[in-house]
Amino acid sequence: MAPEILITDTLLIPGDGTPPVAGAAILIRKGRIAWTGPADRCPAAPGAIRIDGRDHLTMPGLVNMHGHAPMTLFRGLADDLELSSWLEDHIFPAEARHVTPEMVYSCSLLAAAEMVLSGTTLAADGYFHEEEVARAFAAIGLRGITAQGIIDFPAPGIKDPADNMTAAAAFLERDFPPLVRPALFAHSPYTCSNHTLIRAKELARQQGVPLFIHVAETRYEQEMIREPRGSSPIRHLDGLGILDQDTVCVHCVWTDDRDLSLLAERGVPVILCPQSHMKLASGMAHLPRMLAAGITVGLGTDGPASNNSLDMFREMDLCAKLQKLHLPDPVAVPARTILDMATRAGVRIAARSDFPGIIAPNRPADLIMLDISQPHLQPFFSPDLLVYAATGADVRTVIIDGRIVVREGTLQTMDLDTIMAGVRALAREVKP
Repeated sequence: MAPEILITDTLLIPGDGTPPVAGAAILIRKGRIAWTGPADRCPAAPGAIRIDGRDHLTMPGLVNMHGHAPMTLFRGLADDLELSSWLEDHIFPAEARHVTPEMVYSCSLLAAAEMVLSGTTLAADGYFHEEEVARAFAAIGLRGITAQGIIDFPAPGIKDPADNMTAAAAFLERDFPPLVRPALFAHSPYTCSNHTLIRAKELARQQGVPLFIHVAETRYEQEMIREPRGSSPIRHLDGLGILDQDTVCVHCVWTDDRDLSLLAERGVPVILCPQSHMKLASGMAHLPRMLAAGITVGLGTDGPASNNSLDMFREMDLCAKLQKLHLPDPVAVPARTILDMATRAGVRIAARSDFPGIIAPNRPADLIMLDISQPHLQPFFSPDLLVYAATGADVRTVIIDGRIVVREGTLQTMDLDTIMAGVRALAREVKP
């Protein structure tokens, strides 16, 4: 059982849209928020671990709703390329040579450590050997959604493409750690046949899990789809009967008003990965139109080979500014909306009512503390500064499910040097 934790004299951002509370206290008991309010009214907690919140801001943890954690091994391996060349000439061949269960575990440990150290408390991942990602997330203490990959050609550890669906079904039958939820990840409409996509969605529905899919990422994706059922990638998926509130569409860069209406009508959530979109020159999703249509939009970093950072503070900053520049409109998407996308919206997309997202009594205790005494965070007039100036390096304390995972900027659950040494040893076998 996690010990009681008492955070004192902190600047509290509850995350529910209410104003910041200065001089607040937060009491955590049995993994949940037991009390919040003025420090001088806090209930007695004589045996609690005390964390001094002076010069610190406390807020809900960030939610990274799309990534490929094992790909830390390929960070920087193939930069400055367009998507098809990056995938087909570099990433897919490297994966065929180097992806093993051991590699997935070791590299996912590094990704999970990077995420918690920079303030992420919940991450959604899609790859192969995802049981090893789940094991790594649990070892670090990161809350997660791990989605087994499905694709129509040989995958790591699977020589016959027909076995990908069998492997996905077997994955869902596994036992998962308490903080990890399983899901499925169909790579894209151009790497999965219509038959595969329909079977993947049927399996997801049968098992009550989300289905993640890359879709409408590039201008030319429609031309790459075999036997299209619609005139756009989104309409293709709808023609297959795949779009609903439990299908999570990642990227959605190249969409028109009809696509957005379909997504809204079907209740489909969307994940944007703006830094990856910029780096691969995929384009820019029209976020204001998505929000105006009533679509729930979350943020993700994408994988560390196409970003190359897993810092969600950086992702928020770039998302806001890219929209302003491209439209151009300096008020295109307010900072508060971006912050909500990286916290509460991610929780809504994760589709568990018991997930955190705000700091309030009876909610799971997933929160982060930032040192706001740093020069770049002074003066602190409003939470907008978290989007435009904060970085993952400002995070000093991370609590997930009432457990201290990071304290004073140091990972508490595993030895970071050992993790990094393991990935460096694997990297020596990778040839750029």
